[in-house]
Amino acid sequence: MTTILTAHQPVYLPWLGLFHKIAISDAFCYFDDVQYLKKDWNSRNKIKIQNNETWLTIPVLTKGYREKTIKEIEIDNSIDWRRKHWKSIYLNYKKALYFNRYSDFFEDVYKKEWHYLTDLNEYMLKWFLKELGINVKYYKASELNFEGYKSNLVLDMCKKLGADLYIFGALGKDYVEKEKFDRQGVKIYFQNYKHPVYFQLLDKFLPYMSIVDLLFNCGDKSLEILMEGNITKKELIKKFKLS
Repeated sequence: MTTILTAHQPVYLPWLGLFHKIAISDAFCYFDDVQYLKKDWNSRNKIKIQNNETWLTIPVLTKGYREKTIKEIEIDNSIDWRRKHWKSIYLNYKKALYFNRYSDFFEDVYKKEWHYLTDLNEYMLKWFLKELGINVKYYKASELNFEGYKSNLVLDMCKKLGADLYIFGALGKDYVEKEKFDRQGVKIYFQNYKHPVYFQLLDKFLPYMSIVDLLFNCGDKSLEILMEGNITKKELIKKFKLS
């Protein structure tokens, strides 16, 4: 049976492209044992405020972070970030058509005290996938002991999880060693996500916001919208002649 696999490191309030990548896969690996990167998407993302954008950033304890994997990164709860994030989401989306449908989840999330960044990100990711109706087999890298670095690490994951096709993000082209995948019989696809335009509050449309922006504004249509103009799983199977 053909297996289309993709993976991604933990991301806070992810953008639409991540969910497209997962939606066209059979299996997804939550890559929680790679190195934490400062000023990356692990601990921050953007929401729309009026006709501009703002960052929501989770403060983390960075001492010795170069020797730690993402799953070991602790949140700095001496800073009242949870109240700030919930207030920003509430004030900027309370008039959105679908705010009341999803607001209880976010209010509850920000009432809890989270100790590890990956626990929060994973909890929210699974909820986003459920609400979008994306169903895939789910793995955690920290439980599977993959070996190697960059391209070799991905290839080892593909071999151990039985992948016939692996979906890279667009930046995968910068480091993948395609010939190694060819020798192992693993096809590769580089995602080229085309961002849709959808209804947002106020006049100016801003792309590349967090998935929360799409959910609050578009509700049940969110998955259909984020897939617009992008390759589907059926098309991917046809393109690579997968059975």
